[in-house]
Amino acid sequence: MCFDISFALKSDRLEERFAAKFEKPEFFEPVYHVSAFTTPQAPVITNEKPDSIQMLSWGLIPFWVKDEDTAMQIRTKTFNARSETLFEKPSFRHAIKKNRCLILVDGFFEWRLLKGKNYPYFIYMRDMDPFALAGIWDVWHSKEEEIDRTTFSVITTKANPLLEKIHNKKKRMPAILKRDVERQWLASDIDKHEIYSLLEPIDDSLLAAHPVSRLVSFKKENTNVPEVRKRHEYEELKFEQTSLF
Repeated sequence: MCFDISFALKSDRLEERFAAKFEKPEFFEPVYHVSAFTTPQAPVITNEKPDSIQMLSWGLIPFWVKDEDTAMQIRTKTFNARSETLFEKPSFRHAIKKNRCLILVDGFFEWRLLKGKNYPYFIYMRDMDPFALAGIWDVWHSKEEEIDRTTFSVITTKANPLLEKIHNKKKRMPAILKRDVERQWLASDIDKHEIYSLLEPIDDSLLAAHPVSRLVSFKKENTNVPEVRKRHEYEELKFEQTSLF
């Protein structure tokens, strides 16, 4: 799964990398760590506005939801969307056909289970570049507040060999789009077969990873700090680290 991401970059770096401009740059701030469970905003490029970077809320609310209570309940179950069932689940099947997006990050966090303990890892591109997670988005109109809410979900896929070793309990990973197919993901004319082909696990040779401290898991401390992404040495991982990477 994917519930923890990082986009600790200046706005101009993201604009340069993705050839798009922030729609409202004043709303963007670099983030070292954020959890989906806080329903945060993140930088996103939608197929509707491919030249703009928007700050959208994490936790997709389908357009057909009827009331505020249902909307708040459903969004806690749509942080992720499994690639295998995108065209089947009522919450996702409209969005995957019509509303695809790029979620702009420079890394994400996953947990490795070893001898009954969980160890957090930070995963990122080996070349240190920002990259795009495949996503879907939707607009829901709140009758109670008379506003439109635009929200997104991160698509997950089966883990590649590296993530199988790190995220070894669930063996899932976010669907990372290769740079040369990002715009293809946003195209209006791709069919179901093409969509699935773009959601295959990325080659793990393009990724790097290292263990980080358990600060990333703390609920009552500020985790949006540079230290959250720094390598942390665990005595029990020393041999494992050598064999894994």
